[in-house]
Amino acid sequence: MKYYIPTKVYQEIDAVKVHAEELAGYGSYALIVTGKYSARANGALADVEAALDAYGKKHVQYDGIEENPSVETVMKATEFGKRNGVDFVIAIGGGSPMDAAKAIAIMLANPEKDADYLYENVAHTKALPVVTIPTTCGTGSEVTGVAVLTVHAKRTKASLPHRVFPVLALADPKYLKTASKKVIGQTAIDALGHMIESYLNTTATDYSRMFVDQGLKVWARSKDALLGMREMTDEDYSNFLLASTLAGMAIAQTGTTIPHSLSYAITYELGVPHGIAIGYFLPGYIREADVADQEYLLSTIGFSSVDEFADFFQVVSDCGILPEENIRQVVDIVVENKAKLALCPYPLDKEVLLRIASWRK
Repeated sequence: MKYYIPTKVYQEIDAVKVHAEELAGYGSYALIVTGKYSARANGALADVEAALDAYGKKHVQYDGIEENPSVETVMKATEFGKRNGVDFVIAIGGGSPMDAAKAIAIMLANPEKDADYLYENVAHTKALPVVTIPTTCGTGSEVTGVAVLTVHAKRTKASLPHRVFPVLALADPKYLKTASKKVIGQTAIDALGHMIESYLNTTATDYSRMFVDQGLKVWARSKDALLGMREMTDEDYSNFLLASTLAGMAIAQTGTTIPHSLSYAITYELGVPHGIAIGYFLPGYIREADVADQEYLLSTIGFSSVDEFADFFQVVSDCGILPEENIRQVVDIVVENKAKLALCPYPLDKEVLLRIASWRK
């Protein structure tokens, strides 16, 4: 048994305002890392700037983080941060700004290194303090040490070997209200994938499954809202954000497994959103599991069968059948990843991977 999450987490309305002094206490000059629009639209950027201003802390924004951020973008943001002399990083957004912020914090703390350092294995990672403010409900990156970047040279996404846990996460469900139903659905499926992959995992423990169990139950309370059967409520936003953070706490202990590995090249080559690309492989991943594990997962999230869950995913995602050429491509990639295969709790070979990836055919 082991457990390690050094991130302090507050989930509440007006979390940034309530904890402004703590937020501002990690340095004297903040680099605020965001995408182009959402941090302004949902009010999170204004809240953060007001908190920093109230305590006399300088700040500058880098808003060039794209979806599935690349190594190149991280290096551009790093140079921007160097020019301004920042000494801590605040990420506002979904997984893309939060993952990018972790990588930027590494490079700012190691100014003599080039981009290759991002994928070097080192005994101890040095990074600037990172504060995370999630505005979607899927990544869990606000409480994990993991960062995933797009590597154009390899035409895929890849996790950094470094671990950078945020020092503080301020989770305010009101920021989700300006997100589209499409984004809420995609990111909620991502969170569900984290929980399923953490549970069906050879490194799962009672600690990690504690987070999964509570996360699945919270997620299930609001899953019908993803179908468009009713309007999202404040409780739904709070449930999905909490489930996402609990899922992050789970994968911080176990890591992710096969659906994530299969998803990366699908996202890169076909542009399928990250959460949907993961969700596409979840029914097949569950179907191959032990019957007791299947029954636990499905019953906890409120489905009677894998097929019912697959139908739910289809309605939420509106995702068609992926091309066979791409399916075979990702299977060929993943079957060579022995470390990732070892995390799956049941035997895997190319035939089983093809069944997982091709369950809809």
